[in-house]
Amino acid sequence: MSEENLYTFENPEYRKTYWHTCSHVLAQAMKRLHPEVKLAIGPAIDNGFYYDFDTPRPFTPEDLEALEAEMRKICKEKVKLERFELPREEALELMKDEPYKVELINDLPEGETISFYKQGDFTDLCAGPHLVSTGRIKGNAIKLTSATGAYWRGDSSRKMLQRIYGVAFPKKEELDAYIAEREEALKRDHNKLGRELEYFTTVDEIGQGLPILLPKGARTIQLLQRWVEDEEQKRGYLLTKTPLMAKRELYKISGHWDHYLDGMFVMGDPDDYSKECFALRPMTCPFQYQVYLNRQRSYRDLPMRLGETSTLFRNEDSGEMHGLIRVRQFTISEGHLVLRPDQLEEEFKGCLELAKYCLDTVGMLDKCTFRFSQWDPNNTAKYEGTPEQWDAAQAAMKQILDDLGVEYEIGIDEAAFYGPKLDIQYHNVFGKEDTIVTIQIDMLLAAKFGMYYIDENGEKTLPYIIHRTSLGCYERTLAYLIETYAGALPTWMAPEQVRFLPVTDRAADYCAEKAKAMEAMGFRVEVDYRNEKIGKKIREAQLEKIPYMVVVGDRDMENGTVSPRHRADGDLGAMSFEDFAALVKEVVDTKAKK
Repeated sequence: MSEENLYTFENPEYRKTYWHTCSHVLAQAMKRLHPEVKLAIGPAIDNGFYYDFDTPRPFTPEDLEALEAEMRKICKEKVKLERFELPREEALELMKDEPYKVELINDLPEGETISFYKQGDFTDLCAGPHLVSTGRIKGNAIKLTSATGAYWRGDSSRKMLQRIYGVAFPKKEELDAYIAEREEALKRDHNKLGRELEYFTTVDEIGQGLPILLPKGARTIQLLQRWVEDEEQKRGYLLTKTPLMAKRELYKISGHWDHYLDGMFVMGDPDDYSKECFALRPMTCPFQYQVYLNRQRSYRDLPMRLGETSTLFRNEDSGEMHGLIRVRQFTISEGHLVLRPDQLEEEFKGCLELAKYCLDTVGMLDKCTFRFSQWDPNNTAKYEGTPEQWDAAQAAMKQILDDLGVEYEIGIDEAAFYGPKLDIQYHNVFGKEDTIVTIQIDMLLAAKFGMYYIDENGEKTLPYIIHRTSLGCYERTLAYLIETYAGALPTWMAPEQVRFLPVTDRAADYCAEKAKAMEAMGFRVEVDYRNEKIGKKIREAQLEKIPYMVVVGDRDMENGTVSPRHRADGDLGAMSFEDFAALVKEVVDTKAKK
């Protein structure tokens, strides 16, 4: 990065430092206005910053306005931020009135540096870094965006705190642009729009993270699943269907029991080995390995590409649940490739090409970035294998990614416990980043399951394994599609593609006849038989984001025509039924994004 951009928002590290300093300004403003409030944590995040507070009452919009005003005042004061360190006992004494800071200090390892930042009348426990002065922050370009509840340290058994989110920019114009984008994002938010359009709902009695897919949502996901399964079949994948649960012994072999138990739904006492104990599957790999192990394999059998539309269960924290994006039961386009070492690069390339094809076809690839997720050699308890095995796996993946020209960021301590992975990250309408597709190299688990093959020399040899998804989690994908298209899904995946709108009762039979003919061609068609004015029928179909509305009046019946409208293009003019059907077929067959 050029010298001139080091201290601009072009530099992600400077942007993070800027927002982190804003979180301290927010905390200082809070302490000035509400000295009784206790401080928790306040980091920079992908799209701004937040601070968690323990407060006797929820914050109101008026509170946020007052805090914003005080933050602007602090910025005008140009308060210097000064770093200092203290021994543990002195640090605890300094923070004795802040119980959350005391807990954080006590949790630091012995010998760890305990640092603070002082800005005028305010001091906070923090590792930094920060701007040198609050004067570097543009006061009129700060916005506190929302206040929500958040459990202390993300633990639902701990106290619920108040979290204030904010954002700031070097220029007021940039903030104004951000606010406009955010307002558009709120309109597209799948958690609101998906419910309004009746794609999904949630029910308290069923539980958080367990959405009900309504007929529209169920149909769209079915269409995506069939398409992906067909595409995988074209590329040599073998379809499997494996159980939703297994005994603890399977997960003990794979290592999931030791590394992932907290994220699993367990049926029975996990510590009582006198009785059977089962767990719902959080992933499919140990199940699909049994397909490979069904009989002895030769090098000629490889690569073996196994694909499955898998329903998985993960015991996510209740505070993390959000619509269809983070759920406890979900369906995924999961697959595992068992292969010879010499096939690794070619098969990895095929997995990446398939994922990019799927994401591009649904219109999401342009919002994706790539992350090379690696292990942390300083946190080896989290991972299986030796440093030498990890070095070999990561070197192999790096070589492949470089050969394929993939531009990626590196994520330390983001790997799976058995191997490095390429995470395809999607940025939603709010700028938040989530993993949507992963491709993982695994050189460890084959040995655990004894997955040998006989090589060309007649020797028993361990294969490599690639864990991958094609389109990731279908529920999450549907959420992103609703946001990407503001609910107006492309015709090929829309749950209802065509709606006939008879102008009069006389046209109803004609509409029914044409609708039946289109259904026979494989289209998803409805007829609005209600005794309503045609204008109202069109408006309601438009609000429901129906791709094609076919208005039929007496003239159409006389001439044997139809008068279609497209939700974006408007009136398409009268045409023959055959021409209209051909038009829709072209849009669907090419998977056009309209």
